[in-house]
Amino acid sequence: MAATSLLSSCCMHMGMVPPKMAANYLSAQPFDHLKLRSFGGPESSEKLKLLHKGDEFLCRVAQVERVPSFSVGQKFQLDDVIEAQQFDRDTLGAIFEVARNMENIEKSQILKGYLMATLFYEPSTRTRLSFESAMKRLGGEVLTTENAREFSSAAKGETLEDTIRTVEGYSDIIVMRHFESGAAKRAAVTAGIPVINAGDGPGEHPTQALLDVYTIEREIGKLDGIKVGLVGDLANGRTVRSLAYLLAKYKDVKIYFVSPEVVKMKDDIKYYLTSKGVEWEESGDLMEVASKCDVVYQTRIQKERFGERFDLYEEARGKYIVNQDVLNVMQKHAVVMHPLPRLDEITVDVDDDPRAAYFRQAKNGLYIRMALLKVLLLGW
Repeated sequence: MAATSLLSSCCMHMGMVPPKMAANYLSAQPFDHLKLRSFGGPESSEKLKLLHKGDEFLCRVAQVERVPSFSVGQKFQLDDVIEAQQFDRDTLGAIFEVARNMENIEKSQILKGYLMATLFYEPSTRTRLSFESAMKRLGGEVLTTENAREFSSAAKGETLEDTIRTVEGYSDIIVMRHFESGAAKRAAVTAGIPVINAGDGPGEHPTQALLDVYTIEREIGKLDGIKVGLVGDLANGRTVRSLAYLLAKYKDVKIYFVSPEVVKMKDDIKYYLTSKGVEWEESGDLMEVASKCDVVYQTRIQKERFGERFDLYEEARGKYIVNQDVLNVMQKHAVVMHPLPRLDEITVDVDDDPRAAYFRQAKNGLYIRMALLKVLLLGW
């Protein structure tokens, strides 16, 4: 019996609530309760035990081999959104179906009474505002802190775990951006409520990858058999890392890496793609790659990731720019995408071309995040 199924069977009196929220409720009771977490690869066998208290609960010990990111036997019950690897193709399709329904919603009250805390340790415009807009459009409320690295108790030395334990007492779901890779996973292990990774340093940005794949499907009309050029800062770009993980779920995809030498895609992504049978190629010729691809995914060179190595930043910036010359070699159906913000890596005259999809891409982030909030808080 899966741990989440066991929790559901123990919580019938609570109504239909997501398993992680049920676990949070139970952990507040005087039971011997072991919370299980799983991200990525298989976990070792663990046990979940809830002891009888009065006439309310009586559950058997359950032996659990692995806890997936959604409940087996239920429709993709998500606990958290932490990394792109946690999704499979069927789950992606289900999320996209919910997102398409969200496109028709201007205002709803389905999340009335729910509170979302946005905890951002790094600057953000699109991600933070789109999450907040998503919550408010669905009738929920928002507790927000911007630049939490300086203007929260983190500046006093408080640990991330203590911050999460505090914030979960005020809210029903946490959306967090952090400067350290792996911070979101630590937060999810600590929290008894859903956690969404809104970017963890140079690690991952799974909700951006979800909206990127959603955008590709909407713009190109398919996800199998496509060619995608990832351009710019591939070493520090968490968006391209997460996108590569998701593209590996589809058939006959080819990925081109176009970047300055100092910010090449890291080997872990290359090894992952190879292990999944995804063809990839490194190239220094943006024009050639652009002529072949369905998607040119441009990124900025991230100055903040270079520290004091300004020489390396100057070496990398401005080498690959999407301009009218690039548009001229692109196929008519192809699109230019960018996670934004941009600096000078896409010239402004590209904006008027119908193949410039980056502002439509940003709008799609609203629908994907509305879908995730709905699924995490209410289920499917």
